[in-house]
Amino acid sequence: MASPTIQRRRLGKALRRAREEARKSQDDAAAAIDAAKSKIVRLEKGHSGLRVTDLNVLLDLYGVTGGDTDWMREMARTGRQRGRWSAYRNVTPDWFVSYLDLEEDASEMRWYQSEVVPGVLQAESYVRAILSTAQPSVADDEVERRVKLRLERRAVLESTDRVLNFILSESALRRNVGGDVVMAEQLRHLAEVAERSNVQLQVLPFTARTFSAATYGFIVLRFDHDTTSDVVYLEDYTDAAYLDQPEHVRAYNSLWNRLSAAALGQVESRDLIRDIADEHQQTTPEVSTDHEHPGTLPRGVEEE
Repeated sequence: MASPTIQRRRLGKALRRAREEARKSQDDAAAAIDAAKSKIVRLEKGHSGLRVTDLNVLLDLYGVTGGDTDWMREMARTGRQRGRWSAYRNVTPDWFVSYLDLEEDASEMRWYQSEVVPGVLQAESYVRAILSTAQPSVADDEVERRVKLRLERRAVLESTDRVLNFILSESALRRNVGGDVVMAEQLRHLAEVAERSNVQLQVLPFTARTFSAATYGFIVLRFDHDTTSDVVYLEDYTDAAYLDQPEHVRAYNSLWNRLSAAALGQVESRDLIRDIADEHQQTTPEVSTDHEHPGTLPRGVEEE
């Protein structure tokens, strides 16, 4: 069964379509269920659930009858349930829990990261270095929960029925997070993951042309069912944006294709990753200790 987040997004998309076909405004819908317009906005974007009683009112308002009402009521019920990742709400924000549901349900994902290694590709020592740098005052038990969450996410790599595409800027490979021992371990882990049949990993080298639109990372999540729109995920330090308008998704897919064309091939990328790992491996401990705490990390790396 699809996650609660996916169910909410499907229901929101269906209700928006029904409202528009009925020529009703979001204000009309809000008045019908005695709620603020912002609730309808969040509902149609799939950001909030809906009680079945309120759904029935909206279905009457929109003139929706027949078989459609049954599956919409079922989505309303399941969309209010707690998903797998809800157990981590005490250590990660709600906006990221929604992303985790999407990540688990996507049939294909396209990551671009310019500054650090994406969360699902991180080795445990790298995870700990990232977390200790991003929020050094976090209690030890919370750090352990966050580490556990990030390592659990690596399960998507084991799923051979989905396609995982990564483009990493060379700077993400060379930014020294946690010291040379940590970096060598992380890069060797990357090279191993890149050998998987369902993973395509490319490196955008420093010698590639500059893409002004690719200053920050993004993820395109694609779904194999018509009732769920593809989504572009953009993360900032304190929030995230979910773009599902077709023109936005097309723009980011186009950007992805240009980045992929400019990046190294998969074999060349793995060779470069191993070469950089060797550089860290050969660095003396005395030199590496100066890099154990790299200071402020770029925005949008704490959760993803």
